[in-house]
Amino acid sequence: MKYAILDIETTGGKFNEEGITEIAIHQFDGERVTDQFISLVNPEKEIQSFVVKLTGINNKMVATAPKFHEVAKRIIEITEDCILVAHNAPFDYRILKTEYDRLGYDFQRKTLCTVDLSKKLIPDMESYSLGKLVRALGIPVSNRHRANGDALATLELFKLLLTKEEDHKSISEITRSAHTGILTHKQVELIEQIPNETGIVHFLDKEDQIIYTLASDLLKKDITQLFTKQTSVAKSVNKKMRKIKVVKCGTLLMAQLKMQLALVKFRPKYNRIPSKKMLQASNGLSYPFQNGVMIDKGRNESEKGVFLIKNNKLVGIGYVALQYQINNMTILEQLLSPVLETSPLKKLLVQSHEKKPLKLLAFEPL
Repeated sequence: MKYAILDIETTGGKFNEEGITEIAIHQFDGERVTDQFISLVNPEKEIQSFVVKLTGINNKMVATAPKFHEVAKRIIEITEDCILVAHNAPFDYRILKTEYDRLGYDFQRKTLCTVDLSKKLIPDMESYSLGKLVRALGIPVSNRHRANGDALATLELFKLLLTKEEDHKSISEITRSAHTGILTHKQVELIEQIPNETGIVHFLDKEDQIIYTLASDLLKKDITQLFTKQTSVAKSVNKKMRKIKVVKCGTLLMAQLKMQLALVKFRPKYNRIPSKKMLQASNGLSYPFQNGVMIDKGRNESEKGVFLIKNNKLVGIGYVALQYQINNMTILEQLLSPVLETSPLKKLLVQSHEKKPLKLLAFEPL
């Protein structure tokens, strides 16, 4: 089996209108690299400022680089009869397909995502982002957010994953055909409406019932991944979903708490719903005080995210703009959304505070 380990950097911008700024491909036969191609690419459009800060690739650097049509044949040759392997492969494959579509060429390759493979073979990792994952596994990484640096990190990760099972059964299960991972026109239209921000997204069926929900700090990216996954849950959600509803949040913590509340309230068909025993279980955790507020970032600079604790229980969450409101428990109980605390909610809030402390404001005993 031959693989083409791939990473692409893009201009950013509107969905399906991005251009490639850099590409790195390492052809790999399972034991050694047999060929490689690394190049800046002139995208013939402006690079978004946030991308310049992230990658260091600016418009001047790519001005004299070859345009995509000048490297297209080389990419076809080096990926011929290979499975494309990338960290978040649906993104890289979509970008390549889009570029070839502009040239009138039907580019098709099987794909394998190292995010999916890592989740299957190395469960319970704290994060599956490339940087955090390879550092946690002791894989050296340099030149992050540049195509070759990320491609080499993905290559070393893939080598490690190959050693996890000799029969490569998981690889066969996760590898997607050339026709999967491609978004439908309807899905593209939905994604174009989604900000790549933090929040929760509800997937609704034709009766406007929530059938699936997820929390994310990169909504557009994670929704795109769900649309292109080949798991039974993803397939069911894609088949039944008619529209999506996004609730913007200031932080991932707030989004995760709101998602836990949604699971209990709406019981989405394709989520894993916590059992009554799990909801009521005693986890032995305590808040930093019996009565007070834990303060997080808001959705903008003029407000704060607030978690109200009363008698060592979470009783309200939401956003507040004025400091005098935050200082008054009676006012907060009127402004915030009421919460019936569960064990998962308490565990999530307490453990998150332990990892990344929130600002605290204790109230006098009631």
